[in-house]
Formats: sequence, structure tokens, C-alpha cells
Amino acid sequence: MSTAELAKAYEPKDVEPRWYAYWVEHNVFAANPDPADTRPVYVLPMPPPNVTGSLHMGHALFVTLEDVLTRWHRMRGFNTLWQPGIDHAGIATQTVVERQLRREGKSRHDLGRAAFIERVWQWKAESGGRIALQQRELGASPDWPRSKFTMDADMSRAVREAFVRLFEQELIYRDTRLVHWDCEAQTVLSNLEVENEESNGELFEFAYPIAGGGGFGGEARDNERSPQASNDELVVATTRPETMLGDTAVAVHPDDPRYKHLHGKFLQHPFLDRKVPIITDAILVDPKFGTGAVKVTPAHDFNDHETGKRHKLEMISIMNKDGTLNAEAGPFAGMERFAARKAVKKALDEKGLVRGSKNHTLVLPRSERNGSIVEPMISTQWFVKMKPLAGPALAAVRHGHVKIIPEDWTKTYEHWMTNILDWCISRQLWWGHRIPAFYCDACGHMMVTREDPAACEKCGGDKLRQDEDVLDTWFSSGLWPFSTLGWPNDTEMLRKFYPASDLETGYDILFFWVARMMMMGIHFMGVPPFKRILLHGMVVDETGDKMSKVKGNVIDPLDLVHGAAFDAVVEKTLPGAPREESLKKFKKAYPSASQMGAGFSAYGADALRFTLSTYSPQARRIPLSPKKIEGNRHFCNKIWNAVRYSLPYLEGARVGREPPLATTLTNRWILSRLGAALETTKRGLDEFRLDDAALALYHFFWGELCDWYLELTKPVLNPSAGAVQGPEQDETKDVLAYVIEASIRALHPFIPYITEELWQRLPRPSGAPKSIALAAYPESGTAPRDEDAEREMGVVMAVISAARTIRSEHEVHPGAEVPLLLRADGEATLSLLRAEARAIKTLVKTAAEPGIEARGGARPKGAVMSVTAGVDVLVDLRGLVEGAKEAARIEREIKKTEKDVAALEKKLSLPSFAEKAPPEVVAESRSQLDELKKKRVALEEAKSLAAELG
Repeated sequence: MSTAELAKAYEPKDVEPRWYAYWVEHNVFAANPDPADTRPVYVLPMPPPNVTGSLHMGHALFVTLEDVLTRWHRMRGFNTLWQPGIDHAGIATQTVVERQLRREGKSRHDLGRAAFIERVWQWKAESGGRIALQQRELGASPDWPRSKFTMDADMSRAVREAFVRLFEQELIYRDTRLVHWDCEAQTVLSNLEVENEESNGELFEFAYPIAGGGGFGGEARDNERSPQASNDELVVATTRPETMLGDTAVAVHPDDPRYKHLHGKFLQHPFLDRKVPIITDAILVDPKFGTGAVKVTPAHDFNDHETGKRHKLEMISIMNKDGTLNAEAGPFAGMERFAARKAVKKALDEKGLVRGSKNHTLVLPRSERNGSIVEPMISTQWFVKMKPLAGPALAAVRHGHVKIIPEDWTKTYEHWMTNILDWCISRQLWWGHRIPAFYCDACGHMMVTREDPAACEKCGGDKLRQDEDVLDTWFSSGLWPFSTLGWPNDTEMLRKFYPASDLETGYDILFFWVARMMMMGIHFMGVPPFKRILLHGMVVDETGDKMSKVKGNVIDPLDLVHGAAFDAVVEKTLPGAPREESLKKFKKAYPSASQMGAGFSAYGADALRFTLSTYSPQARRIPLSPKKIEGNRHFCNKIWNAVRYSLPYLEGARVGREPPLATTLTNRWILSRLGAALETTKRGLDEFRLDDAALALYHFFWGELCDWYLELTKPVLNPSAGAVQGPEQDETKDVLAYVIEASIRALHPFIPYITEELWQRLPRPSGAPKSIALAAYPESGTAPRDEDAEREMGVVMAVISAARTIRSEHEVHPGAEVPLLLRADGEATLSLLRAEARAIKTLVKTAAEPGIEARGGARPKGAVMSVTAGVDVLVDLRGLVEGAKEAARIEREIKKTEKDVAALEKKLSLPSFAEKAPPEVVAESRSQLDELKKKRVALEEAKSLAAELG
């Protein structure tokens, strides 16, 4: 255990790969399904990353948070299963492979379905699982041999069983209705896969001629009725002019006096042989918006669709699956939808029917998968009835069987589940779980079966076709908590590890994934799939902006782990973009990056993990600061050096499972502070406030163990400081060994690599396991609280801090020894100061042990006094500080203070501030002013000290 065994500084690259290989080799992460294993169970289903993915900061966050929870429970003796896996990611994966084919000048249709699917599996074998390898580099500790892929044979069987059961229970049905259509991917999307984006657009007005009313572009208008309605025309407004080709009505409000003369009349379509009725509808029409007349396109707008059903209007689809216009569009057939928009506007203008346009803010529906603009379109699809499934899932949260953290998401969950719509689960893709529906060509009968049928159950014919569509990716993901455990079979894994304890994921997939798992789990298993839903926020850049390649603010987590030049970082985000422009964008997003030279050092996985742990996981946005990661790299090095310093003194130290007997104040205090830190840590981990837990350990280890305790032990342990062997030294060795070993165990879930490396070198209790990952987590009872020791040590620390502050403020040379006098009332305080005189002498660096006496008498000449914790702390500066130099320093401080006083007084005198600023801000400014005035008085008094120093 000599320091020679440890390098002078911590190098993650020398430690991390070695220990991860060790953990895997020794099967440290394994869960045990054996019924004879009576340990309590902790289960956490990992959100399965897309097979197309590579690690981004969102992944790094969930890996960190979930690994902390997993390692913590494992160390507490739980039979722990963190279930890993990968999602087949239907649209995303098919898009990747189709892009590859396009580069080869081919499409999936050139290959055919079977060959294309084979090509996807080939790609998956080559590229899939990349993200799992990257997760290992972050120290993730799931039970890897149990990893699942959502297209594995057993997972596919579970998906088919779920579909068939829901169909048999009449919860799955097929229907023709208006859906969201992705023209780029040529598939339907569910409501949740559509992101509504506010955008600047145009409200375009054109006139419909009244049928038989005098022809196109008629001039005669009845202005007493309305400028938008005459005997010849009716003006409508639209943001999508091309959809007028599918109009089957124009609606007005029944009470709008402008249009009462037109009720029941017809309009002539300008381009098609179609009469368009004028209908009245109080639901659709707002008389105050636009012209008060609304064109109705039932096949291409959700509100219009409902209007069409109410009025039994014809529903004319004008669009092909690829976004081009079909034969129903007349002269515009074959045009791409946005080209058709321009062409329709131009044609209307040529006919004299354009009535103007204005800027208009509109909501554009975009595909969550590829960003393309989504079209409402009539289509036949498969749906799940959601109301019967949502009811029990809603009740589970309302009755407290499942708790959502943070709690404010509960209302959002309730609102969505209460207003839930049926779920469109079919997708027009080739990659995914094929819908197990079969159609008989002979009689048209449809069958939904668990096994592929050989013949039609109705007519016996063998000409059967399977449904071409596949299931929405989220259908299989919704079964994840139990399909991964062997369902529909009754397996030991399922009996042991369902339901899960926690589900931890980003709030952005609360409805995509979490709510669907709740519904599926309760429906198929009878109980909710987890007891708590833990939701974390979104990692954003340092300024709070969402990370995106367009903004140039994306950071690969592994660049932070292994190190990377900024040039390399931005090249990944904006390949081929001008270097200076890219760097400018990057540094704007990460202001602290400009202080870090030309790139990131190799901070290691532990520094990144610890940083992510110190942000509140419950915040909506988590602003990543590279400077903070650099700071936590220093913390890792601080831990390393603390252990390296301590190891030579720990030879022969006795470390048991119970805390050692402590008699000295210093030893009693550090044990008590360890106990306090562990109490806060447990509370933070229990309540999913990992930031509270991590910061409690940070402040204890750096602020109390390193900055105070290690310094206080030097006179006891260090021979060069005059230490002598004896009971106090033996006790201090035991306490130091115990506290460091317990601290390292407490830190392990957050920073697993460095703690394993150090723990293996520390003295440990007998019978310690092969890895710190299997060692007992230090609970709050690990170290007893000692209020007397904390109170007394508080006095000693306050005295030392006051004396150090005097040294610092008066610029006493760090190597100089100062005379120190302490005065106090009461024998208890005086006895405490005498007992701790050696510690005070060491940490203040005094010429001799401090003088200690009762209060009274004048301030000694040349001494600066500070009062703290009921003690007068007097430091004699004669011979240490030059009078002239001190006088000049005081004058500088007086001028600065007076300038600050004047600025605050001016600010407070302004009516705009005193009357309009929040009361607490005004109060804070007044408090600052009072403090500055007191400081000025003290500085004036200090002038006499300068004279005393000569």
C-alpha cells in the first residue's frame, strides 16, 4: 500500500478499461432468478436505445442516473436487474438502410421485401450494438448477457401474442379514417409522432364564384351585405391553397348576417366540374377570423373531416402517398404538393380570383422522425382502443400504486390519459413486426392468428396474403418490462423480476413509452409494470438551447471521456462547414469553453458521470458546462491524492464493520460529519435527488475530509511534524482508514472506476468481496452523529478560519509564522481552545502555541482582531507587514468601498428602482449598503493599526 503503487495523478485511460473487463469477467452485474435467492429485488428496465444510434448526451445522462441507482441497490444487498436492450427503431432504421441503397442507385423496391429485410439484418449485425459498447465505456452495469433486441425471436412471439389477444378482446380494430401521413417515409404516424412547430406563413384569400352568379371575377358586389360576399362570389382564406382541389363545401356561421343570403346555395369550383355547397356550421366557423367563410376539405384536414362527417360531405383525397397530386386534382395531377401550391395560386390569379394575402403565424405538423411536413390523409389502418386500457393505468397513479417523480408530471399524465385518442399502430414499412393478419384471396375473409395459417378457416382456400404493414415501434416497446422476462411464458425471471421497481427515463417519452407500458403491463400482467416513474430533463447547451447539429452545439460524450480538440468536436456536428464559423457557434453555446484552450482533456467517464449527477435530474433543462466537467476531473484527482497521501499512514490500521472508538475531538468530529453526509446521500438517492446525494459526498470529501481532517491529522501521523507513536496515533490511523474506505464505497455508484482502483488498495474489513461493486453501501449508521463534537469543532474551525482570513487580507507571506492570541469568556471555551491548541497552531501556522486567556484588556499594539464564535482572535502583524504598505492597502480598500457605496446609494435613490424593483431586490441592495458602510468604518479604524506597524 505504498504511494509508489499509485501514480502521482489519476489517469482514467490507465484505469477504466482494466476494471470494466474485471467486472465483466467476474459477472459482477448478474441478476439471479433462482427462487431460493431471498434477497430483496430491485429492477430497472433500461430504455432501449435505437439500433441506429450512437451515444449522445441524453444517453449519457440516463446511463449515469440509472447506473447510480443500480449500483447503489446492488451494494445494499438487492438482487438487482438492470435490463439492457436495443430497439429495432422501425422508421429510423429503414431510413438509414434506404439511404445506403440510394447511394448505390437502388431503392428497397428494387430488392424486394425479403431481400431488403435481409439487408437490414446484415446492417444490424455490422452496426447494431455500437451504443451498448459505448455504454460500457461510461461504466454502465446492466446484466449484459440478458440483453434483448426487440426483433429477437422470443420478443417477436410476445408481440404477436399481445396483438392477437387484443384483437380477440376487440381492442384492436381496422378502420378507414383521417390520419397523419409522412410523405417522405410514406407511412402513417401516430399523433405522438407529430411535432407541431410554430412557423411564419401566409393567409391566402381567393374567391369562389357563386354557381350561376355571373362568371369568374365578376365585378358586381352587394357591399351592403359584405365585401367578402356578393351575388357573384364568396371569399375564403387558407394557408394551404392546393387543398382547395379537394374542397367539398364552404362553411359559414349560421348567425353571420353577411352570409345569410347564401345559405343553401352552391359555388362553382374554378378548376373542376364540381358544385361546392355553402353550409352553415357553428362549430367549425369563427366569424371573426379571416373572411368568416371557411373552405372545407374533409380528406385533408382534421377539423374539416369532423365537419364532413357532420354534414355527410364527400371526402375527396387529392394526394398520393409520396405527396404528389392524384387524378382528383384535375389539371394539377402529378405535381409535387408544394409545387402545386404555387401553381394553384398562379392559376387563381390568372382567373382573377385572388383577393390578397397577409402574413400569418401558423402551426406546421412535422414528422418527429425526419422533420418532413405531415399531411392529413384518408387511409385504412389498424388501431388500438385506448380508453379501456387507459382507465386502469390512470387509476394506478391516482390511487398511489405508481408514483411519478417529479410529481408535477402527474397532472400532465392525467390530462393525456383522460383525453386519450385511439392509437394508430400500423406502419407502411418493411422493417418491423409484421401485423399477423391474413387475407384470403378466394373469399376475402381476414384472420388474425398466432401462427401463420396454411389455409383459410372459412373457405379452406390456400391463397393467403399477410398484411403488408408492420407495427409501430412503440407497440413492442410497450411490452418491454415483461416481454424481456420471457412473457407469455411463465418463467422464473418473470416471477422474480416483474413488476420493476423503478422506470427512469426522459420526460419527453412519458406518453410515447411510459404510459403505453403502464397500459400494457396492467392489461397483460394484472399489475403496473413499475412502482415509481422517475423522469429526468433534457440535456441542453450551456446557454439553455436544445442540442442540434444545425446549431453546432452537439457534444459526443466520448469526446469528453477520451479528450478531443474543439476542431474535431465541431467537425462531427457541422462537417465541411467553415472552421471559424463552426468554432464561433460552438463557443457561443459553451461560453466556458473559451477558457479551456483548444479542446477537452481526457476527463474520463467518472468526471462526466459525477458532473451529470450534480445537476437536478428533475429540472426540465440540464445545461451542460464543460468547465464543470473539468472541475470534477479535479475532484477525481483530489480523491486520488487524498488516498495516495493517506496510504503510508494506514499500515497496520484496523478496519472493521463498526466504526472505531474515537476519543479525540478531531476523530469524533470526522466520524459525525461522515454520518451526516451519508444521511443526506441516502435521502437524495431515495427521493431521486441524485444531485443532493452527489454534492453531499463532494462537500464532505473535499471540504471536510481533505481540507480539514487530513490537515488536522498531520501533527499526529507525520513524523516530520513531530508525531510520536501512541494510542492517539493508533486511533487516528484507524479512524482515517475507516472514513476513507467508507467514503470510497459511498462514492462508488457515482464514480465507479476510480473508487474500485483505490478501494482495492485500502485496508478493508475481513471477508470483503472481490469488487467494491459488491461491497456493502455505507448507510447512515456507518458513523454515529456527535452533536457535541460538531459544535466544539465548529468553534475551533471558526477560530482557525478567522486567523487565516487575517493573514490573507493583510497579505502575510504564506511561509511566515504569526503570533496568535485567543480570548474568550467561560472556562468551557477556554478549555476547548487549550485542548486544541496544537491543531490551531498547525493550521494557522503560528510561531508558538497560541496564547489563550480570558477576555479583557485593550487590543495589543500591532494586533488585528476578529471576533468569531464568542472568541476574540488577535494576530500580531508587527514585523510581518510594513506599515506604509498596509496604509496604502487600506486607502485602496477605502476608495473602492466608497465607490461601491456611492453606486448603491445612487441606485437606491432612483424612483425607477426603489418603486419598480421587486421588494426582495431592494432589501438586498439596502443590506449590501449597510455592510459596505460598516466595512468603511472598520477600514478607518484600521488606519491606526498601520501606524502601529511602523
